[in-house]
Amino acid sequence: MSLATLEAATASGVISADQRDRLLAMEAGPASGETEQSDEENLRLIGGGNDLFVTVGTVLLTAGFYFVLNTILAGRPLLIAAALGLFAWIVAEVVTRQHRMKLSSTVLALLFAASGTVLLVLAVQAGLGIRMPDSLWALIAMRGPVSQAGYLVLGGVILAAALYFWRFRVPILAGVVAIAATLLAFLQTALMLYDGVTSGTVAPPSLQDGPELVRAALYMPLVCGLLIFATAVALDLHDRERRTIWSDCAFWLHVVSAPMLVHPLFIMATGQDIAFGRIEPGTDATVMLTLLIIGFVYVALAIDRRSLLVPTLAYFGTLGIYYLVHSAANTTGIPPFALILLVVGSLVILFGAGWQRIRRLIIGSTLPTSVLSKLPPFRIPPFRT
Repeated sequence: MSLATLEAATASGVISADQRDRLLAMEAGPASGETEQSDEENLRLIGGGNDLFVTVGTVLLTAGFYFVLNTILAGRPLLIAAALGLFAWIVAEVVTRQHRMKLSSTVLALLFAASGTVLLVLAVQAGLGIRMPDSLWALIAMRGPVSQAGYLVLGGVILAAALYFWRFRVPILAGVVAIAATLLAFLQTALMLYDGVTSGTVAPPSLQDGPELVRAALYMPLVCGLLIFATAVALDLHDRERRTIWSDCAFWLHVVSAPMLVHPLFIMATGQDIAFGRIEPGTDATVMLTLLIIGFVYVALAIDRRSLLVPTLAYFGTLGIYYLVHSAANTTGIPPFALILLVVGSLVILFGAGWQRIRRLIIGSTLPTSVLSKLPPFRIPPFRT
């Protein structure tokens, strides 16, 4: 049975999307150490030209509907947000539920998440009577309403995204849930610190303690990033062949977790001055920066995820490599920015052109077979003349 037939059967409701994915997995046969598949990271983000065409129509329809609402319901943003959320759900019943158009489904899911967030913010703000404080004492007195508002808004976003995902199975919502959960963890940490300061169990920080306080606060995104990354890896290991929707969810979780891991680790390893945005490029910082780059590259190769490596190279390329090549720029007269572009561009092309061969060479020769059997298989691209 062809893939087109399976997609048509899914769109008409003869089989479910999960059954389609399981049939494709059965057709592929048992996973082996090597598979003659494409070298591409299988991300089902766009379904073809018709999907792109429908996405343009979805954007135009949404814009027109918004302007109509803005005219009819002028000055009533809560009703506008509710109407946009309902609009996204209704259109998704056709575009996503029936025709499984991937890119337009992603746009509709983001529209629903944004509308739901605005709706929750406006409803909670009106319900709790929260207003902008006009003094420090007024801000301190808002601890109770602010905490309730944060829990209601972020918890509501998570529940709404989970409900939409249960209905339509759009992978990008995994990233939305991860971001909302991270903000919820930040809120809880800030409230605990606030309660400690007001009760006297925690000494209030002085102005001189500002950089160290911000540095200590980096542990929160680092912990959240590790949890999100671990969840993404678990989904990758669950779907080694990357044929189901869970591998797409893992992709978005990697996209969310990568900056949360890279930024705190870079600052902790190199001793960057947060307050003034600079680092001291000593020997220890250079060694630690090099080890970090190697570590992230190795992990990305092991789990076969370019999505983890792209923000890593972007971050290290714009911040870290600048200091590594700065001395060369001083002697040659070449602008440091040009050297940064050369280094990062070379790495991107190198890994993009030979990703699977580099992965097999490094990972295949350094990890035991028992570990390799649990990782995504090596995908050797077919020879092209």
